Amino acid sequence: MADDMGNVIGKVAEGGAATRLENELRIPYTDLREWLEEAEKLGEVRHVQGASWERDIGMASEVVLHNDTAPCIVFEDVPGTLEGSRVLTNFFASKRMAMTLGFSSGLSKMELTDAFRQNYMEDLRTIPHEFVDSGPVTENVMEGDDVDVRIFPTPMWHDEDGGRYIGTGSYNVTADPDSGWINIGTYRVMIHDKTSVGFYISPGKHGRIHRDKYQQRGEPMPAVIVCGGDPMTFLMGCSEVPPGVCEFDVVGGFRGEAMQMIEGRHTGLPFPANAEIVLEGFVHPDARKEEGPFGEWTGYYGSRMREEPVMDIKAIYYRNNPILLGCPPQRPPDELARYRAVTRSALLKENIKKAGVPDVHGAWLHEVGTARMLVAVSIKQRYPGHARQAGHIACQCHVGAYAGKYVIVTDEDIDVSNLEELIWAMLTRSDPAESIDIIPNAWSTHLDPRIPPWEKEKGNLTNSRAIIDACRPFHWKDDFPPVNAPSPELAKESRDKWGYLCD
Repeated sequence: MADDMGNVIGKVAEGGAATRLENELRIPYTDLREWLEEAEKLGEVRHVQGASWERDIGMASEVVLHNDTAPCIVFEDVPGTLEGSRVLTNFFASKRMAMTLGFSSGLSKMELTDAFRQNYMEDLRTIPHEFVDSGPVTENVMEGDDVDVRIFPTPMWHDEDGGRYIGTGSYNVTADPDSGWINIGTYRVMIHDKTSVGFYISPGKHGRIHRDKYQQRGEPMPAVIVCGGDPMTFLMGCSEVPPGVCEFDVVGGFRGEAMQMIEGRHTGLPFPANAEIVLEGFVHPDARKEEGPFGEWTGYYGSRMREEPVMDIKAIYYRNNPILLGCPPQRPPDELARYRAVTRSALLKENIKKAGVPDVHGAWLHEVGTARMLVAVSIKQRYPGHARQAGHIACQCHVGAYAGKYVIVTDEDIDVSNLEELIWAMLTRSDPAESIDIIPNAWSTHLDPRIPPWEKEKGNLTNSRAIIDACRPFHWKDDFPPVNAPSPELAKESRDKWGYLCD
Protein backbone atom coordinates (compact mmCIF):
# COMPACT_ATOMS: atom_id res chain seq x y z
CA MET A 1 0.00 0.00 0.00
CA ALA A 2 0.98 3.65 -0.36
CA ASP A 3 2.45 5.42 2.60
CA ASP A 4 3.18 8.83 4.02
CA MET A 5 6.96 8.44 4.06
CA GLY A 6 8.84 11.28 2.52
CA ASN A 7 10.51 14.59 2.69
CA VAL A 8 8.96 17.40 0.71
CA ILE A 9 11.72 19.96 0.43
CA GLY A 10 9.62 23.04 0.77
CA LYS A 11 8.24 25.68 3.06
CA VAL A 12 5.86 24.67 5.81
CA ALA A 13 4.34 27.81 7.23
CA GLU A 14 1.46 27.74 9.68
CA GLY A 15 -1.25 29.98 8.31
CA GLY A 16 0.87 30.91 5.25
CA ALA A 17 -0.76 32.04 2.03
CA ALA A 18 -0.97 29.63 -0.89
CA THR A 19 -0.96 30.31 -4.60
CA ARG A 20 -4.51 30.00 -5.94
CA LEU A 21 -6.05 29.29 -9.28
CA GLU A 22 -7.91 32.10 -11.02
CA ASN A 23 -11.18 30.42 -10.11
CA GLU A 24 -12.00 30.00 -6.44
CA LEU A 25 -10.53 26.82 -4.98
CA ARG A 26 -12.86 24.94 -2.66
CA ILE A 27 -12.85 21.39 -1.35
CA PRO A 28 -16.62 20.81 -1.37
CA TYR A 29 -16.77 18.17 1.38
CA THR A 30 -15.51 17.50 4.90
CA ASP A 31 -16.36 13.82 5.20
CA LEU A 32 -17.06 10.77 3.06
CA ARG A 33 -20.83 11.35 3.01
CA GLU A 34 -20.50 14.90 1.75
CA TRP A 35 -18.06 13.62 -0.87
CA LEU A 36 -20.66 11.04 -1.92
CA GLU A 37 -23.28 13.78 -2.27
CA GLU A 38 -20.95 15.71 -4.60
CA ALA A 39 -20.31 12.57 -6.66
CA GLU A 40 -24.08 12.04 -6.93
CA LYS A 41 -24.43 15.59 -8.29
CA LEU A 42 -21.95 14.65 -11.02
CA GLY A 43 -24.07 11.61 -11.87
CA GLU A 44 -21.15 9.30 -11.16
CA VAL A 45 -22.47 6.96 -8.45
CA ARG A 46 -24.00 3.53 -8.89
CA HIS A 47 -25.64 1.57 -6.07
CA VAL A 48 -25.49 -2.23 -5.96
CA GLN A 49 -27.72 -4.24 -3.64
CA GLY A 50 -27.01 -7.60 -2.06
CA ALA A 51 -23.48 -8.30 -3.35
CA SER A 52 -21.56 -10.77 -1.17
CA TRP A 53 -18.37 -9.85 0.66
CA GLU A 54 -17.02 -13.36 0.00
CA ARG A 55 -16.77 -12.95 -3.80
CA ASP A 56 -19.01 -10.38 -5.47
CA ILE A 57 -17.50 -7.12 -4.23
CA GLY A 58 -13.95 -8.19 -5.06
CA MET A 59 -15.00 -9.39 -8.52
CA ALA A 60 -16.88 -6.17 -9.28
CA SER A 61 -13.99 -4.05 -8.04
CA GLU A 62 -11.60 -5.83 -10.37
CA VAL A 63 -13.79 -4.69 -13.26
CA VAL A 64 -14.38 -1.04 -12.33
CA LEU A 65 -11.04 -0.10 -10.76
CA HIS A 66 -9.24 -0.53 -14.09
CA ASN A 67 -11.63 1.88 -15.84
CA ASP A 68 -10.88 5.57 -15.34
CA THR A 69 -14.35 6.58 -16.57
CA ALA A 70 -16.32 4.08 -14.44
CA PRO A 71 -18.63 5.41 -11.70
CA CYS A 72 -18.12 5.18 -7.98
CA ILE A 73 -19.79 2.01 -6.69
CA VAL A 74 -21.66 1.78 -3.37
CA PHE A 75 -22.38 -1.79 -2.25
CA GLU A 76 -25.40 -1.92 0.05
CA ASP A 77 -27.29 -4.64 1.96
CA VAL A 78 -24.25 -6.91 2.04
CA PRO A 79 -25.49 -10.27 3.41
CA GLY A 80 -24.29 -11.28 6.86
CA THR A 81 -22.98 -7.84 7.85
CA LEU A 82 -24.08 -4.92 10.02
CA GLU A 83 -27.48 -3.67 8.87
CA GLY A 84 -27.16 -0.43 6.95
CA SER A 85 -23.38 -0.71 6.46
CA ARG A 86 -21.91 -0.07 3.02
CA VAL A 87 -18.72 -0.37 0.95
CA LEU A 88 -17.64 2.45 -1.40
CA THR A 89 -15.08 1.81 -4.14
CA ASN A 90 -13.56 3.66 -7.12
CA PHE A 91 -13.69 7.16 -5.69
CA PHE A 92 -10.88 8.55 -7.88
CA ALA A 93 -11.96 8.45 -11.53
CA SER A 94 -13.65 10.57 -14.20
CA LYS A 95 -14.87 14.02 -13.02
CA ARG A 96 -14.49 12.88 -9.40
CA MET A 97 -10.73 13.25 -9.64
CA ALA A 98 -10.89 17.03 -9.96
CA MET A 99 -13.80 17.34 -7.54
CA THR A 100 -11.93 15.39 -4.87
CA LEU A 101 -9.03 17.83 -5.07
CA GLY A 102 -11.26 20.90 -5.11
CA PHE A 103 -10.95 21.83 -8.79
CA SER A 104 -13.41 22.18 -11.64
CA SER A 105 -13.55 19.39 -14.22
CA GLY A 106 -11.89 19.59 -17.62
CA LEU A 107 -8.25 19.63 -16.49
CA SER A 108 -5.79 17.27 -18.14
CA LYS A 109 -3.67 14.97 -15.96
CA MET A 110 -0.71 17.35 -16.08
CA GLU A 111 -2.93 20.36 -15.42
CA LEU A 112 -4.50 18.60 -12.44
CA THR A 113 -1.18 17.64 -10.87
CA ASP A 114 0.23 21.16 -11.45
CA ALA A 115 -2.89 22.69 -9.91
CA PHE A 116 -2.48 20.43 -6.89
CA ARG A 117 1.18 21.42 -6.55
CA GLN A 118 0.64 25.16 -7.02
CA ASN A 119 -2.40 25.44 -4.79
CA TYR A 120 -1.43 23.07 -2.01
CA MET A 121 2.22 22.04 -1.97
CA GLU A 122 4.28 25.08 -3.00
CA ASP A 123 3.42 26.77 0.26
CA LEU A 124 2.41 23.96 2.60
CA ARG A 125 0.46 25.74 5.31
CA THR A 126 -1.00 24.02 8.34
CA ILE A 127 -3.87 24.70 10.72
CA PRO A 128 -3.68 22.61 13.93
CA HIS A 129 -6.52 20.18 14.51
CA GLU A 130 -8.96 20.75 17.38
CA PHE A 131 -10.58 18.33 19.82
CA VAL A 132 -14.33 18.14 20.31
CA ASP A 133 -16.27 16.06 22.82
CA SER A 134 -18.38 14.13 20.33
CA GLY A 135 -19.24 13.74 16.69
CA PRO A 136 -20.99 11.42 14.23
CA VAL A 137 -18.31 8.73 14.70
CA THR A 138 -19.30 8.37 18.37
CA GLU A 139 -22.90 7.46 17.51
CA ASN A 140 -21.91 3.84 18.22
CA VAL A 141 -19.04 2.63 20.41
CA MET A 142 -18.05 -0.98 21.06
CA GLU A 143 -15.71 -1.78 23.96
CA GLY A 144 -14.73 -4.81 26.00
CA ASP A 145 -16.58 -8.01 25.15
CA ASP A 146 -18.74 -6.16 22.61
CA VAL A 147 -15.83 -5.52 20.24
CA ASP A 148 -16.28 -7.35 16.94
CA VAL A 149 -14.56 -5.99 13.83
CA ARG A 150 -16.06 -8.75 11.71
CA ILE A 151 -19.53 -7.13 11.58
CA PHE A 152 -18.52 -4.69 8.85
CA PRO A 153 -18.80 -5.60 5.13
CA THR A 154 -15.08 -6.22 4.64
CA PRO A 155 -14.58 -8.02 1.30
CA MET A 156 -12.18 -10.68 0.15
CA TRP A 157 -10.59 -8.39 -2.42
CA HIS A 158 -8.46 -10.94 -4.34
CA ASP A 159 -8.79 -14.69 -4.83
CA GLU A 160 -5.58 -15.62 -3.02
CA ASP A 161 -5.66 -13.07 -0.17
CA GLY A 162 -4.90 -14.59 3.21
CA GLY A 163 -7.95 -12.98 4.79
CA ARG A 164 -10.38 -10.08 4.76
CA TYR A 165 -8.63 -6.69 4.50
CA ILE A 166 -10.63 -3.94 6.19
CA GLY A 167 -7.75 -1.55 5.59
CA THR A 168 -7.30 -0.59 1.93
CA GLY A 169 -8.85 2.89 1.82
CA SER A 170 -7.80 3.40 5.43
CA TYR A 171 -5.06 5.20 7.31
CA ASN A 172 -3.26 4.51 10.58
CA VAL A 173 -2.69 7.19 13.23
CA THR A 174 0.45 6.83 15.34
CA ALA A 175 2.57 9.09 17.54
CA ASP A 176 6.33 9.36 17.82
CA PRO A 177 7.18 8.37 21.41
CA ASP A 178 10.02 10.91 21.56
CA SER A 179 8.43 14.04 20.10
CA GLY A 180 4.69 13.29 20.21
CA TRP A 181 4.42 14.04 16.48
CA ILE A 182 1.16 12.63 15.11
CA ASN A 183 1.51 10.87 11.77
CA ILE A 184 -1.01 9.23 9.46
CA GLY A 185 -0.01 6.63 6.88
CA THR A 186 -1.75 4.05 4.70
CA TYR A 187 -0.96 0.39 5.29
CA ARG A 188 -2.89 -2.77 4.50
CA VAL A 189 -4.95 -4.01 7.48
CA MET A 190 -6.12 -7.63 7.78
CA ILE A 191 -8.78 -8.95 10.15
CA HIS A 192 -7.47 -11.80 12.34
CA ASP A 193 -10.45 -12.29 14.63
CA LYS A 194 -13.14 -10.23 16.34
CA THR A 195 -10.69 -8.25 18.50
CA SER A 196 -7.46 -8.09 16.50
CA VAL A 197 -6.09 -6.91 13.17
CA GLY A 198 -2.64 -7.00 11.64
CA PHE A 199 -0.91 -4.59 9.31
CA TYR A 200 2.26 -4.75 7.22
CA ILE A 201 4.53 -1.67 7.07
CA SER A 202 7.68 -1.54 4.94
CA PRO A 203 10.96 -0.63 6.67
CA GLY A 204 11.67 3.09 6.65
CA LYS A 205 8.05 4.23 6.64
CA HIS A 206 7.01 6.70 9.33
CA GLY A 207 4.57 4.31 10.99
CA ARG A 208 7.27 1.61 10.99
CA ILE A 209 9.77 3.98 12.58
CA HIS A 210 7.26 4.77 15.34
CA ARG A 211 6.54 1.07 15.87
CA ASP A 212 10.24 0.19 15.96
CA LYS A 213 10.84 2.78 18.67
CA TYR A 214 8.12 1.27 20.86
CA GLN A 215 9.50 -2.20 20.08
CA GLN A 216 12.97 -1.18 21.24
CA ARG A 217 11.48 0.14 24.50
CA GLY A 218 9.46 -3.00 25.02
CA GLU A 219 6.28 -0.92 25.20
CA PRO A 220 2.91 -1.31 23.43
CA MET A 221 2.33 1.24 20.67
CA PRO A 222 -1.01 3.07 20.73
CA ALA A 223 -2.64 3.16 17.31
CA VAL A 224 -5.86 4.18 15.59
CA ILE A 225 -7.07 2.94 12.19
CA VAL A 226 -9.58 5.08 10.28
CA CYS A 227 -11.45 2.81 7.85
CA GLY A 228 -13.76 5.40 6.34
CA GLY A 229 -12.36 8.92 6.31
CA ASP A 230 -12.81 11.77 3.87
CA PRO A 231 -10.89 11.21 0.61
CA MET A 232 -8.61 14.26 0.93
CA THR A 233 -7.27 13.11 4.30
CA PHE A 234 -6.81 9.61 2.90
CA LEU A 235 -4.83 11.04 -0.03
CA MET A 236 -2.55 12.93 2.33
CA GLY A 237 -1.96 9.71 4.24
CA CYS A 238 -0.71 8.30 0.91
CA SER A 239 1.54 11.29 0.23
CA GLU A 240 5.06 12.42 1.11
CA VAL A 241 4.39 14.97 3.85
CA PRO A 242 7.53 16.14 5.72
CA PRO A 243 8.44 14.26 8.90
CA GLY A 244 7.26 16.11 11.99
CA VAL A 245 4.20 17.52 10.21
CA CYS A 246 0.74 16.14 11.00
CA GLU A 247 -1.38 15.38 7.94
CA PHE A 248 -4.55 16.37 9.81
CA ASP A 249 -3.08 19.86 10.14
CA VAL A 250 -2.10 19.92 6.46
CA VAL A 251 -5.69 19.11 5.44
CA GLY A 252 -6.85 21.85 7.81
CA GLY A 253 -4.56 24.22 5.92
CA PHE A 254 -6.02 23.07 2.61
CA ARG A 255 -9.55 23.79 3.83
CA GLY A 256 -8.75 26.94 5.77
CA GLU A 257 -10.20 25.57 9.01
CA ALA A 258 -9.13 23.14 11.70
CA MET A 259 -10.16 19.51 11.45
CA GLN A 260 -12.42 18.46 14.33
CA MET A 261 -11.04 15.50 16.27
CA ILE A 262 -12.13 13.01 18.89
CA GLU A 263 -9.56 11.94 21.48
CA GLY A 264 -9.43 8.15 21.69
CA ARG A 265 -10.69 6.86 25.03
CA HIS A 266 -7.85 4.35 25.37
CA THR A 267 -4.90 5.82 23.45
CA GLY A 268 -5.51 9.58 23.51
CA LEU A 269 -4.78 9.63 19.77
CA PRO A 270 -6.88 11.91 17.53
CA PHE A 271 -9.26 10.76 14.82
CA PRO A 272 -11.83 12.74 12.78
CA ALA A 273 -15.13 13.36 14.51
CA ASN A 274 -16.92 12.71 11.20
CA ALA A 275 -15.10 9.48 10.27
CA GLU A 276 -17.16 6.41 9.41
CA ILE A 277 -15.38 3.53 11.19
CA VAL A 278 -12.44 3.81 13.61
CA LEU A 279 -10.49 1.03 15.35
CA GLU A 280 -8.50 1.95 18.47
CA GLY A 281 -6.00 -0.22 20.28
CA PHE A 282 -2.41 -1.19 21.03
CA VAL A 283 0.34 -3.04 19.17
CA HIS A 284 2.18 -5.10 21.77
CA PRO A 285 5.90 -5.68 21.12
CA ASP A 286 5.71 -9.47 21.52
CA ALA A 287 2.39 -10.08 19.73
CA ARG A 288 2.67 -11.65 16.26
CA LYS A 289 0.27 -13.50 13.96
CA GLU A 290 0.57 -14.73 10.39
CA GLU A 291 -0.46 -12.01 7.93
CA GLY A 292 -0.94 -12.14 4.16
CA PRO A 293 -0.56 -12.81 1.38
CA PHE A 294 -2.27 -9.82 -0.20
CA GLY A 295 -2.56 -8.73 -3.84
CA GLU A 296 -0.36 -5.65 -3.79
CA TRP A 297 0.26 -2.49 -5.81
CA THR A 298 2.95 -4.13 -7.95
CA GLY A 299 0.28 -6.40 -9.44
CA TYR A 300 1.62 -9.45 -7.56
CA TYR A 301 1.20 -11.17 -4.22
CA GLY A 302 4.39 -9.43 -3.26
CA SER A 303 5.13 -11.08 0.09
CA ARG A 304 4.40 -14.49 1.52
CA MET A 305 2.37 -15.19 4.64
CA ARG A 306 4.56 -14.41 7.63
CA GLU A 307 4.27 -13.24 11.20
CA GLU A 308 3.57 -9.52 11.57
CA PRO A 309 2.63 -7.35 14.59
CA VAL A 310 -0.98 -7.41 15.78
CA MET A 311 -3.19 -4.62 17.08
CA ASP A 312 -5.38 -5.56 20.03
CA ILE A 313 -8.62 -3.60 19.52
CA LYS A 314 -9.89 -1.83 22.63
CA ALA A 315 -12.70 0.16 21.02
CA ILE A 316 -14.54 0.50 17.72
CA TYR A 317 -16.32 3.76 16.91
CA TYR A 318 -18.74 3.95 13.99
CA ARG A 319 -21.52 6.06 12.53
CA ASN A 320 -25.02 4.88 11.89
CA ASN A 321 -25.08 3.13 8.49
CA PRO A 322 -21.27 3.32 8.22
CA ILE A 323 -19.38 3.39 4.93
CA LEU A 324 -16.18 1.38 4.51
CA LEU A 325 -13.86 3.03 1.96
CA GLY A 326 -12.29 0.36 -0.25
CA CYS A 327 -9.23 1.08 -2.41
CA PRO A 328 -7.74 -2.36 -3.06
CA PRO A 329 -4.70 -2.48 -5.32
CA GLN A 330 -5.04 -4.35 -8.60
CA ARG A 331 -2.62 -5.06 -11.40
CA PRO A 332 -1.73 -1.54 -12.60
CA PRO A 333 -2.90 0.75 -14.02
CA ASP A 334 -5.81 0.97 -11.56
CA GLU A 335 -7.53 3.40 -9.21
CA LEU A 336 -4.63 3.36 -6.75
CA ALA A 337 -2.28 4.28 -9.60
CA ARG A 338 -4.58 7.14 -10.67
CA TYR A 339 -4.64 8.97 -7.36
CA ARG A 340 -1.00 8.29 -6.59
CA ALA A 341 0.05 9.61 -10.00
CA VAL A 342 -1.68 12.97 -9.53
CA THR A 343 -0.57 13.70 -5.96
CA ARG A 344 2.90 12.16 -6.05
CA SER A 345 3.80 13.74 -9.41
CA ALA A 346 3.05 17.13 -7.90
CA LEU A 347 5.29 16.36 -4.94
CA LEU A 348 8.05 15.02 -7.19
CA LYS A 349 8.18 18.19 -9.28
CA GLU A 350 8.28 20.26 -6.10
CA ASN A 351 11.11 18.10 -4.71
CA ILE A 352 13.20 18.47 -7.86
CA LYS A 353 12.69 22.22 -8.09
CA LYS A 354 13.47 22.78 -4.42
CA ALA A 355 16.68 20.78 -4.83
CA GLY A 356 17.85 23.49 -7.23
CA VAL A 357 17.25 21.95 -10.64
CA PRO A 358 16.20 24.77 -13.01
CA ASP A 359 13.59 24.76 -15.78
CA VAL A 360 11.67 21.64 -14.77
CA HIS A 361 8.68 21.62 -17.10
CA GLY A 362 6.93 18.43 -16.10
CA ALA A 363 7.09 15.39 -13.85
CA TRP A 364 4.94 12.30 -13.95
CA LEU A 365 5.01 9.00 -12.08
CA HIS A 366 3.32 6.65 -14.49
CA GLU A 367 0.19 4.70 -13.63
CA VAL A 368 1.53 1.52 -15.23
CA GLY A 369 4.26 1.55 -12.57
CA THR A 370 1.76 2.51 -9.84
CA ALA A 371 3.37 5.95 -9.57
CA ARG A 372 6.64 4.49 -8.30
CA MET A 373 8.47 2.28 -10.78
CA LEU A 374 8.49 4.53 -13.88
CA VAL A 375 9.35 8.21 -13.35
CA ALA A 376 9.38 10.78 -16.14
CA VAL A 377 10.75 14.33 -16.04
CA SER A 378 10.93 16.99 -18.74
CA ILE A 379 13.36 19.92 -18.66
CA LYS A 380 14.54 22.76 -20.86
CA GLN A 381 18.26 22.01 -21.03
CA ARG A 382 20.43 24.88 -19.84
CA TYR A 383 23.89 23.34 -19.45
CA PRO A 384 25.85 20.09 -19.96
CA GLY A 385 24.83 17.49 -17.36
CA HIS A 386 21.47 19.15 -16.65
CA ALA A 387 19.54 16.03 -17.69
CA ARG A 388 21.69 13.69 -15.56
CA GLN A 389 21.29 16.02 -12.57
CA ALA A 390 17.51 16.02 -12.90
CA GLY A 391 17.43 12.24 -13.29
CA HIS A 392 19.57 11.46 -10.27
CA ILE A 393 17.63 13.83 -8.04
CA ALA A 394 14.31 12.46 -9.28
CA CYS A 395 15.60 8.98 -8.51
CA GLN A 396 16.83 9.68 -4.97
CA CYS A 397 14.68 12.49 -3.58
CA HIS A 398 12.26 10.98 -1.11
CA VAL A 399 9.27 10.93 -3.43
CA GLY A 400 11.23 8.94 -6.00
CA ALA A 401 13.51 6.87 -3.80
CA TYR A 402 11.23 4.10 -2.53
CA ALA A 403 10.73 1.06 -4.78
CA GLY A 404 11.58 2.82 -8.05
CA LYS A 405 13.02 1.18 -11.16
CA TYR A 406 13.39 3.58 -14.13
CA VAL A 407 13.72 7.35 -14.51
CA ILE A 408 13.44 8.91 -17.97
CA VAL A 409 14.47 12.55 -18.49
CA THR A 410 13.50 14.24 -21.74
CA ASP A 411 13.02 17.65 -23.35
CA GLU A 412 10.30 20.21 -22.67
CA ASP A 413 8.43 19.47 -25.92
CA ILE A 414 7.34 16.06 -24.57
CA ASP A 415 4.19 15.56 -22.51
CA VAL A 416 5.70 13.19 -19.97
CA SER A 417 2.26 12.05 -18.77
CA ASN A 418 1.67 10.58 -22.25
CA LEU A 419 3.32 7.16 -22.15
CA GLU A 420 3.57 6.81 -25.93
CA GLU A 421 5.19 10.24 -26.32
CA LEU A 422 7.63 9.46 -23.52
CA ILE A 423 8.70 6.11 -24.97
CA TRP A 424 9.02 7.64 -28.44
CA ALA A 425 11.38 10.27 -27.01
CA MET A 426 13.38 7.61 -25.20
CA LEU A 427 13.69 5.48 -28.33
CA THR A 428 14.75 8.33 -30.62
CA ARG A 429 16.83 10.59 -28.34
CA SER A 430 18.79 8.09 -26.26
CA ASP A 431 21.56 5.65 -27.08
CA PRO A 432 21.72 2.47 -24.97
CA ALA A 433 25.51 2.55 -24.64
CA GLU A 434 25.76 6.21 -23.63
CA SER A 435 22.46 7.31 -22.10
CA ILE A 436 21.88 5.01 -19.13
CA ASP A 437 23.26 5.36 -15.59
CA ILE A 438 22.77 2.54 -13.06
CA ILE A 439 22.50 3.09 -9.30
CA PRO A 440 22.86 -0.07 -7.20
CA ASN A 441 21.57 -0.80 -3.67
CA ALA A 442 18.63 1.62 -3.67
CA TRP A 443 15.73 1.58 -1.17
CA SER A 444 13.07 -0.98 -2.03
CA THR A 445 10.55 -3.25 -0.30
CA HIS A 446 9.48 -6.82 0.46
CA LEU A 447 6.73 -6.21 -2.09
CA ASP A 448 9.21 -5.94 -4.99
CA PRO A 449 8.68 -9.23 -6.90
CA ARG A 450 12.15 -9.00 -8.50
CA ILE A 451 14.14 -9.23 -5.26
CA PRO A 452 15.12 -12.91 -4.80
CA PRO A 453 13.51 -14.68 -1.82
CA TRP A 454 16.90 -15.47 -0.28
CA GLU A 455 17.83 -11.78 -0.32
CA LYS A 456 14.52 -10.86 1.32
CA GLU A 457 15.22 -13.43 4.03
CA LYS A 458 18.53 -11.69 4.74
CA GLY A 459 16.76 -8.33 4.93
CA ASN A 460 18.40 -7.08 1.73
CA LEU A 461 15.47 -5.00 0.47
CA THR A 462 17.38 -3.09 -2.19
CA ASN A 463 17.28 -2.90 -5.96
CA SER A 464 18.99 -1.02 -8.77
CA ARG A 465 17.79 2.01 -10.69
CA ALA A 466 18.23 3.00 -14.33
CA ILE A 467 18.38 6.70 -15.20
CA ILE A 468 17.82 7.20 -18.93
CA ASP A 469 18.86 10.48 -20.54
CA ALA A 470 16.29 10.86 -23.33
CA CYS A 471 17.11 14.50 -24.04
CA ARG A 472 18.65 15.67 -27.29
CA PRO A 473 22.45 15.48 -26.66
CA PHE A 474 23.29 18.89 -25.24
CA HIS A 475 26.47 19.54 -27.20
CA TRP A 476 24.73 19.05 -30.57
CA LYS A 477 21.07 19.53 -29.72
CA ASP A 478 20.71 22.39 -32.22
CA ASP A 479 21.70 19.97 -35.00
CA PHE A 480 19.25 17.28 -33.87
CA PRO A 481 16.62 16.54 -36.54
CA PRO A 482 13.43 18.58 -36.07
CA VAL A 483 10.20 16.86 -35.08
CA ASN A 484 7.64 16.40 -37.86
CA ALA A 485 4.74 17.61 -35.71
CA PRO A 486 2.93 20.96 -35.69
CA SER A 487 3.64 23.63 -33.12
CA PRO A 488 1.33 23.61 -30.09
CA GLU A 489 -0.49 26.63 -31.52
CA LEU A 490 -1.05 24.99 -34.90
CA ALA A 491 -2.04 21.72 -33.25
CA LYS A 492 -4.73 23.52 -31.24
CA GLU A 493 -5.98 25.32 -34.35
CA SER A 494 -6.16 21.98 -36.17
CA ARG A 495 -8.11 20.33 -33.35
CA ASP A 496 -10.52 23.24 -33.15
CA LYS A 497 -11.18 23.25 -36.87
CA TRP A 498 -11.05 19.57 -37.74
CA GLY A 499 -11.56 17.71 -34.49
CA TYR A 500 -15.14 16.89 -35.41
CA LEU A 501 -13.80 14.36 -37.92
CA CYS A 502 -12.82 12.09 -35.01
CA ASP A 503 -16.26 12.19 -33.37
